[in-house]
Amino acid sequence: MSEIQRFHVGPRMSEMAVHNGVAYLAGQVAADPTADVIGQTEQVLAAIDRLLAEVGSDKSRILQAQIFLASMGDFKAMNSVWDAWVVPKNTPPRATVEAKMAAPEYRVEIKVIAALA
Repeated sequence: MSEIQRFHVGPRMSEMAVHNGVAYLAGQVAADPTADVIGQTEQVLAAIDRLLAEVGSDKSRILQAQIFLASMGDFKAMNSVWDAWVVPKNTPPRATVEAKMAAPEYRVEIKVIAALA
């Protein structure tokens, strides 16, 4: 049985866990939640890029994405950033839902699962 590796472990959660060649990321939110949904989405996707790179993976290897929006009114704006970020012909299966966020200033949270290289 392979070992579970945890990254950036805190008292409540880890930012990422790796097991059997798969990286499971915690939901990522913007470091600067004062930005609009476009700025927050850019920050979140950059955080995903950094975490995946840390374990030798990248966005072309995402197996699944879950996107949580505070308002579906932000769907088009969020997608404008997402569409420019994803790798053509490697777009992952995805679900997008409206959800009440942990803090009212958050507009978007994204969680991914990715294969290691």
